[in-house]
Amino acid sequence: MSEGMHVPAGGDLRQERRKVFGSRSVDFKVSTLDTNGGFFVVEATDVLKGGPPRHLHHEQEEWFYVIESDYILEIGDERYRLGPGDAVLAPRRVPHVWAHVGEGKGRLLIAFQPAGEMEAFFGQLARASNPSPDELQGLFSSHGMEVTGPPLPIE
Repeated sequence: MSEGMHVPAGGDLRQERRKVFGSRSVDFKVSTLDTNGGFFVVEATDVLKGGPPRHLHHEQEEWFYVIESDYILEIGDERYRLGPGDAVLAPRRVPHVWAHVGEGKGRLLIAFQPAGEMEAFFGQLARASNPSPDELQGLFSSHGMEVTGPPLPIE
């Protein structure tokens, strides 16, 4: 990459709208190609409470930065309650899970380092509409991850 890039607030690098897990929007902010595989960044917007299944990444660290609302994140045996401005890093090969638990809309930045197959994963997940648990496990597995448990229960 020899030039800077700009993604406007609320925008996606490719001007696409991706929905995953039913109601979560995922906007690409920095692509794998732009960083030569160094990292990949998305902004996730949650309109409902909840999150993905507990999982681990075999080759990536996953960094979370809360922009809006409240989230709970578990990394291994540690549990964090996060609000706007809070950040946490989930190391590779450590099971983790997160959920939007606040009122209203939630937004967070998620960065993966190195990028690995995460960009392809979100693209395929968005096209999968409502995958079965077996399909979801296969999708995670084919992109360097492993589902290790269910999503966090939401009270």
